Amino acid sequence: AACHCTECQKLATAPFSVTAMVKAEDIDFSGEMNEWSRPAESGNVNAAKFCPSCGNRIYHFDPNQPALIKLKLKPVNLEDDAIFEPKAHVWVREKVSWYTIPDGVKVFEGQP
Repeated sequence: AACHCTECQKLATAPFSVTAMVKAEDIDFSGEMNEWSRPAESGNVNAAKFCPSCGNRIYHFDPNQPALIKLKLKPVNLEDDAIFEPKAHVWVREKVSWYTIPDGVKVFEGQP
């Protein structure tokens, strides 16, 4: 999914961030990660794990639903980048005015 919330725009330094929803049990991480959290507009907590050296976000998660993580994708230098094409766009009520969402994808004003 492409997240257009203003927080993702700031953290990605882009008009949206690309995220894959992944079961926590299906992925392994190595190395140290730091964590931060903030209250979301809904009142839920939005937490993130990030690299302590460069600050790059690795994934976000809801502490109340730790079995599902939102993996932050960085699609660069790939021969086939089509696997990163978002199938849904969320938080479009906060999207930048100049970006046009492609036809044929799911669109959500906020968090589905």
